[in-house]
Amino acid sequence: MKRMKHSVLPLLALLAVSFPAFAEEVSPSKDVAITIYNQNFGLIKDRRDIKLKDGINYVRFEDVAAAIDPTSVSFTSLTAPNAVSVREQNYQYDLMDNDTILSRSLGKTVKFRQFLSGGAVRELTGTLLSSPAVTVADSDGNLSQRSQSVVLKTSSGIVVGPSGELELAELPEGLVSKPSLLWKLECDKAGSHESEISYQAQGLNWKCDYVAVANSDDSACDLTSWVTIDNKSGASYKDASLKLMAGDVHKVANVPPPAPAAPMMAEMAADAAAPQFNEQTFAEYHLYSLKGRTDVRDNETKQLTLFNASAVPVKKLYVMESGRATEYGEDGSEKIKVNVRLEVNNSKENNLGMPLPKGKVRVYKKDQDGAMQFVGEDQIDHTPKDEKVRVYIGDAFDIACNRIQTSQEQVSDRVQRQSFSLSIRNHKKEPVTVTVVEHSYGDWKILKSSLPYTKKDSHTFEFLVKVSPDTEEKLTYTIETK
Repeated sequence: MKRMKHSVLPLLALLAVSFPAFAEEVSPSKDVAITIYNQNFGLIKDRRDIKLKDGINYVRFEDVAAAIDPTSVSFTSLTAPNAVSVREQNYQYDLMDNDTILSRSLGKTVKFRQFLSGGAVRELTGTLLSSPAVTVADSDGNLSQRSQSVVLKTSSGIVVGPSGELELAELPEGLVSKPSLLWKLECDKAGSHESEISYQAQGLNWKCDYVAVANSDDSACDLTSWVTIDNKSGASYKDASLKLMAGDVHKVANVPPPAPAAPMMAEMAADAAAPQFNEQTFAEYHLYSLKGRTDVRDNETKQLTLFNASAVPVKKLYVMESGRATEYGEDGSEKIKVNVRLEVNNSKENNLGMPLPKGKVRVYKKDQDGAMQFVGEDQIDHTPKDEKVRVYIGDAFDIACNRIQTSQEQVSDRVQRQSFSLSIRNHKKEPVTVTVVEHSYGDWKILKSSLPYTKKDSHTFEFLVKVSPDTEEKLTYTIETK
């Protein structure tokens, strides 16, 4: 007879289930390689030695990820690829825990042994009618567990919520102590086979975070890239070779990634250390391979530096874009905030030139006392080398802008003529150049303007407005639109 205490519901180490007599256990892993995609899944390759006989073999492969996709499993004998064939595969995941054992014991006779004061013992024997957790489906077919009381039918009546030590006559069939793959293999070359098992698993994710420390005049920054790896796949990978895939790999089904952990911040040294990842182009993506090996444990968040770059040239931009008013005056004028952006050219000449995975950029700067202060953050997308990265860190406090339409004329049924005036005031101690971004749709042309403009695309044009300290500059233009 096996026993467990229902009141505590510990893990049932004492209820170990033996493997079927016909199933051979595989030796421990001799080499593990994982490739993690930034879409909440990973590819695991595990090499192990398996002893096979001629004919049919039944092999149990343990320690697979609980979040494995069984349809992605591949088995290969590296010793004799053509000598071993997989005839059948079973994924066993009905784990041997308290709730599962009780739910699989419904309708069976169980015994509760209750220990009373003074050393007295009371026994309740009856049929188990309800377990403490039940799986239910909602209207959309989604499964979830709902807690409920244990119900026992005894000879004297129904007992709800009995507590104490629960005794079972036998364990339910089909339970396993850990997720396992069971193979039926046909072999025509007996002996030890070095085999590779590969599969995909959910719950493996990585993301990139960048820490930029700007200098006093925002003309350069030191940049550190952190890789954060989150393992919730239900397995640990010890002494594994690690690769990270950056890019948008298409998958038919996509599971939302877990909430990201807060990244670390580190101030870079003046001389950047050699990167511990090697980058290579792979298919239409980029692959980052860790030098050496590492442990990636289950339910662990691991952080590694992707690269360090010192003295990266930065261009500070002030941008005012129409259509983003925050306030309106009684005269119809718009108050528009001026965005502050840092622009970096991802080139080798700028100590970069490496494909940058998408991620969050946090910008810091030292104050007059030498203390590090946070000044803003932004999200960047996957960025190839030799492309520019713009990071929006916030709005300028000391630069104000007002925009107003000064006239509107209907020239004909299809032609409209409008005039606008923009006022930019600089309350800083140094001169600034504000990029004014304006939009227009349809067939348009600028009839006149107080400053030169640049046409960026079919509906965008820009002005560069230089404003001296404690002064105001005006920009006016007239546009005709069909």
